[in-house]
Amino acid sequence: MNRCITCRMRVNANRAHITISYKGERYLVCCPLCQAEFERHPEKYIQLSEVKKTRH
Repeated sequence: MNRCITCRMRVNANRAHITISYKGERYLVCCPLCQAEFERHPEKYIQLSEVKKTRH
């Protein structure tokens, strides 16, 4: 299962609010609020996502 790049909620790829392309990568977003937040601070959420991946 995938997760929203912003809030980390589980998201079905077929039911995501939107998929955002940023610097050649694609990110799932669960709702308009998370979309707006990601668009304001994309590097912050990408960095947090990478940190969580390395901890598992």
